[in-house]
Amino acid sequence: MVACAGLEVSELADWLRQVPLVDGHNDYPWTHRDLAGYDLDALPFDVDQPGLHTDLPRLRRGGVGAQFWSVYVPASLAGDAAVTATLEQIAFVRRLVDRHADVLALTTTADQVDAAVADGRIACLMGAEGGHQIGGSLGVLASLHALGVRYLTLTHNDNVPWADSATDDPVHHGLTDFGRGVVGEMNRLGVIVDLSHVSADTMRDALSATRAPVMFSHSNARALCDVARNVPDDVLGRLRDTGGVCMITFVPAFVSAAAGAWYEDGRRIAVERGLDPRDFNDLDPILDERAASDPPPPATIDQVIAHIEHVRDVAGVDAVGLGGDFDGTQFVTEGLPDVAGYPALFAALADRGWSRDDLAKLAGRNALRVLRDVESAAERPSLGA
Repeated sequence: MVACAGLEVSELADWLRQVPLVDGHNDYPWTHRDLAGYDLDALPFDVDQPGLHTDLPRLRRGGVGAQFWSVYVPASLAGDAAVTATLEQIAFVRRLVDRHADVLALTTTADQVDAAVADGRIACLMGAEGGHQIGGSLGVLASLHALGVRYLTLTHNDNVPWADSATDDPVHHGLTDFGRGVVGEMNRLGVIVDLSHVSADTMRDALSATRAPVMFSHSNARALCDVARNVPDDVLGRLRDTGGVCMITFVPAFVSAAAGAWYEDGRRIAVERGLDPRDFNDLDPILDERAASDPPPPATIDQVIAHIEHVRDVAGVDAVGLGGDFDGTQFVTEGLPDVAGYPALFAALADRGWSRDDLAKLAGRNALRVLRDVESAAERPSLGA
């Protein structure tokens, strides 16, 4: 089988590294904290780890050239505790890169990503996954930027005092005045506004408030899988006009309508038991218990492709990217079990007639353009400044 305008499947990983392939979201840092307390000797990164989705050998096999590591902390941590845990996550990513400096490079700009890739290393960027991680402080936001964080997801599973989440009851019906101020400060600093996890009203408010392009670091098309975590078509249409990117994720509940319905049933079971479906510590055991006797319907690589092509058709080929959410999901999509799966996805897209140029846009060119545009917007003073 021939793939990618003359490249054989066996060559795709090398091609992807050079493009480069930019993955928008990977939760390995929190998973490492859970399993090994950040002890890199107890859970080394440079050998295969079959119980995880991510390790260095598979990043290489998958052709990943740049990875946004999520420096996530759960919304159950608030205030100073959330800020402290975020700093610990950042420190871990920095130690990980230092430990493997021959093959990893800490990067904060698109030019640095290009330089790392040219040097044969995997560029490592960071994104914070929840507005609660700034503790209600624009000063903390500025400090996270200074430490290398280059996107902030405005919410995680819970509302924050200034923005509504997709998976919480609406309170603000979008952004508050302070929330719009957060977006403005992100624009000033050069932090990408990430709209994964937020409510549709928050998406629309943020698109109206921002003067720089936005990203969805790991979200799919609501028209194909009608769950609140996915993006409505009217919002996708605005990405075409504003230069943003929607990075398609491989989480089955956001890929397959049937898997999404199964996941929502699990959330209802949690509520019936008096548990919080927004809290993974409450929800994940219920999903595991249910999966033992009633496994979730499978999600497939063809369904992932359907999401990619829907975003392309609605928002344009310049608005699509990839954010696998590996090590942040209990279940995986068939054909995309871990970070080594990307060449198979690109081979399937090439078989469907995607050009090499459009595949390069999907792989990472679009994401790096957004990063560059956000950098440029930060360099321009806002009106009245």
